[in-house]
Amino acid sequence: MEYRRNRMTGDFISVIGLGTSCIAEASEKDAVEALLLAHENGINYADLAAAGAKAFEYYGTAFARLRKELLYQVHFGANYETGEYGWTTDLEKVKRQLDWMLRSLKTDYVDYGFIHCLDTAGDWNSYQKNGVLAYLLDMKKQGVVKHIGLSTHTPELANLVLDAGIVEQLMFSINPGYDYHHGEYANGNAKERRDLYRRCEAEGVGISVMKPFSGGQLLDAKTSPFKKTLSMYQCIQYALDKPGVLTVLPGIRNAEDVRELLGFLDASPEERDYSVIGTFTPQDAKGNCVYCNHCQPCPAGVNVGLVNKYYDLAMAGDAMAADHYAKLEKHASDCVRCGHCDSRCPFQVKQSERMKQIEGYFGK
Repeated sequence: MEYRRNRMTGDFISVIGLGTSCIAEASEKDAVEALLLAHENGINYADLAAAGAKAFEYYGTAFARLRKELLYQVHFGANYETGEYGWTTDLEKVKRQLDWMLRSLKTDYVDYGFIHCLDTAGDWNSYQKNGVLAYLLDMKKQGVVKHIGLSTHTPELANLVLDAGIVEQLMFSINPGYDYHHGEYANGNAKERRDLYRRCEAEGVGISVMKPFSGGQLLDAKTSPFKKTLSMYQCIQYALDKPGVLTVLPGIRNAEDVRELLGFLDASPEERDYSVIGTFTPQDAKGNCVYCNHCQPCPAGVNVGLVNKYYDLAMAGDAMAADHYAKLEKHASDCVRCGHCDSRCPFQVKQSERMKQIEGYFGK
């Protein structure tokens, strides 16, 4: 397993995590088997915005004795009074739900307490006015909540809440469909979404990715907005290459689903290569490096994707980007202008010209 560090919290988080969109439909036996298999293979992060209440009991049964080895996202605003997922900003309901979630999970603390599923300024205003935010922050003071998170599908709302300076982890929907205007949660244009990822990286806010397959639509040409099939591994790699992303949280139903996800760790570069999206994304994706590294191998040994990534992050205000760039084995100044990357870039980025620009910025 590969782990990435949340710079704000210090937590090392597995790049493959667990979503809970489906597991409540499984039997307890199958669910517990799947969860224990995930843990045995190094998965240590799970989102608890579950589709059904049974998921909490399953996690409690599987992990009560392993609790300190897991990191949970628990959402202040998710409501399971009916047994199925619901949404609320009613303070008393939120309090009752937290008590129930902790009992079901057989724990007395939450690793990441999330401001839950806000997509408009009105949602954010209600969350504050109704006292839910104050309650969440009070739970953090008491140690019941270790860190504060936010789940949203909207870049504008994400930036609004990030401005408050309290968010340490962002849960956001990232996949090629949403990033390029396709799907129910494709909020914000490509640039707004890219800028949000870069802001999170610059400020040290980790991103946990929901809906990496667009609810499964991208995995089938019949339902994909691009009319072409992408694989799970292409979608996972796409999300992990975005600035700020620490973990991807696909939903699981059983042990077989877990095994399939774990296969990503041994997948070849060709199996993970998502550069095909450059052939069917809209015009505003053209000319922008998405760090897919389809241009590799560089004859001069330059990691073109990382050089671009650190430059973009430096331009977004990341104070650490220049240091990361300096530690690269090869820099933009090592580019020999052979044009290999220009000819291979599926997004039509003129990388040779970019290398000159980046060399001028960093000074070598």
